[in-house]
Amino acid sequence: METTGRAEPQDATASGADRGIDGYLMADFPWYGLDEAFTGPRWLTRVGRAADGTVEHGATGHGDEPSYRSEAGPDHQRFAIVVTVADRPVRSSPDGTGVLDATSVSSAAWLAGSGLLSCTWPARMERGLRQQWLDQQTAIAWELADDLENSAWTTLTLPVDGIPAEFRYRESEYGWVLAGPAHENVHIGAYGRGMSAYGLGFSVIKDITAYRH
Repeated sequence: METTGRAEPQDATASGADRGIDGYLMADFPWYGLDEAFTGPRWLTRVGRAADGTVEHGATGHGDEPSYRSEAGPDHQRFAIVVTVADRPVRSSPDGTGVLDATSVSSAAWLAGSGLLSCTWPARMERGLRQQWLDQQTAIAWELADDLENSAWTTLTLPVDGIPAEFRYRESEYGWVLAGPAHENVHIGAYGRGMSAYGLGFSVIKDITAYRH
């Protein structure tokens, strides 16, 4: 019996063709973003779907849109991207060939960690070596997400819908990643660079169409 718990990461630098609003509107769970204290640009990335088209997760962006083509360079961009993952139980795969693991805070941590890697280009690295680096770092991100009690993680308390919640948090030279529980049957992950995670707050997005797409 096949079992998989690893959701497919979504690239925050995806082209506009991957950023339709329809997927967000089709989700059977609410989306989270930064709360009203954040007054900068808000935009959509893209959603992740199961084989039968069911929306399982997605992300909303805040601040600069990560891009390797930015004149300032990727290391000078300021952004925070919030990942929302539907809380799903153990269930049969859509094609009936296996079983999908339940989603958890680890699922949100994995998507956030891989998301940060997707918009990272280490300085002074040859283009031909990036895939090797990315494969190695992706494996590390998966191992860390699978063990949130690892010493690489610390605890950070941030408000979710105005109520303090504990998140698992880690930093690297490429940015920060956090993950934790939310209300409304979802898990929250987030990653960013150039914007401090301390002082951020999360809330349900009342109108997802207000995000640029």
